[in-house]
Amino acid sequence: MSADNHTDLHSALAWPFFEPRHRELATGIEAWCRANLGHESHDDVDATCRRLVRELGVAGWLKYGVGGVAYGGHGDTIDTRAVCLLRETLAKHSGLADFALAMQGLGSGAISLGGTHEQKTRYLPRVANGTALAAFALSEPEAGSDVAAMSLSAREDGDAYVLDGDKTWISNGGIADFYVVFARTGEAPGARGITAFIVDADTPGLEIAERIDVIAPHPLARLHFAGARVPRSQMLGAPGEGFKLAMRTLDIFRTSVAAASLGFARHAMAEGLARAASRKMFGQTLGDFQLTQAKLAQMALTIDSSALLVYRAAWLRDQGANVTREAAMAKWQASEGAQQVIDAAVQLFGGMGVQRGTAVEMLYREIRALRIYEGATEVQQLIIGRDLLKARAADAARGDTK
Repeated sequence: MSADNHTDLHSALAWPFFEPRHRELATGIEAWCRANLGHESHDDVDATCRRLVRELGVAGWLKYGVGGVAYGGHGDTIDTRAVCLLRETLAKHSGLADFALAMQGLGSGAISLGGTHEQKTRYLPRVANGTALAAFALSEPEAGSDVAAMSLSAREDGDAYVLDGDKTWISNGGIADFYVVFARTGEAPGARGITAFIVDADTPGLEIAERIDVIAPHPLARLHFAGARVPRSQMLGAPGEGFKLAMRTLDIFRTSVAAASLGFARHAMAEGLARAASRKMFGQTLGDFQLTQAKLAQMALTIDSSALLVYRAAWLRDQGANVTREAAMAKWQASEGAQQVIDAAVQLFGGMGVQRGTAVEMLYREIRALRIYEGATEVQQLIIGRDLLKARAADAARGDTK
């Protein structure tokens, strides 16, 4: 794969969203990926993910998804731009490597944001060095997009809570060492009655009920809790505050999903350009046809517009802004746009584009889930629309409706 085209990340690094440390990071992770990735086996996905987590930890890349230098993190807060740069570059080279880094950050993000000193000390250094695998357990069989409808219960019992119910579509399910689990404690109806807990994988009453096989090989599972007793000391934040903590975590990592989508799209663009320049057809190259040039132009436009939204959201979040709307826009545009770019690349390859094991065929399978997880595109549209109406109502209350 050639990265030498003007849709590549390196030209975007000149944008004012980035500081010198981000440019240095981008150069470092690119060199590491070229030296270490590209030959991952999908025969044993669990073993490959465990190995990648260890290697990413040894190399120091996992530190960027952990908040607090004292707990093994790269900085006192999570640098969203850094996480996005890492995910974009990893995704460009290996979907599984991106997955491995992302799940460490998402799985421990709520601990970084809302954990006690004891909780952070126990879990975060191991996440950062790759010796413990993390997972984020939010979705349920009947509560995916509608998180507030979750039914997994946490009943208070002395100095502990007893968890009963199911979680599903849990990334790293079956291989994680601990899960950040969101359960209904009932302080109030809906989202206001949810609390977060850290649940170790060996907790009695927690079992892997089902391993889930999807089109792009990733470790996924359904978890079943049957009287799983979790000490009160494992509660994250205050009772009833779990939904807010989950949304704060997603505001960081939803933007990074968009960055991963961007990485997949950049890979597809490079493959498509190489194909257009080399494929002989009717006495000329595929790239000599105006239809091909128009398709390449649309691909480049989609990539650059996605990149601008991704790094706007990341930059704003690093400035301390609330980025619920901006993160939703980035995730919507980048994941849907990457699907379009990858589909166009498959079309440029013709029959070879659907041959199993080719780069564009693997990208086609990798991108599809990103349009769904951490909030499907339709959910992002609702988030944006509601936020716009909320902002308009606030303006009206101040007498400013122009």
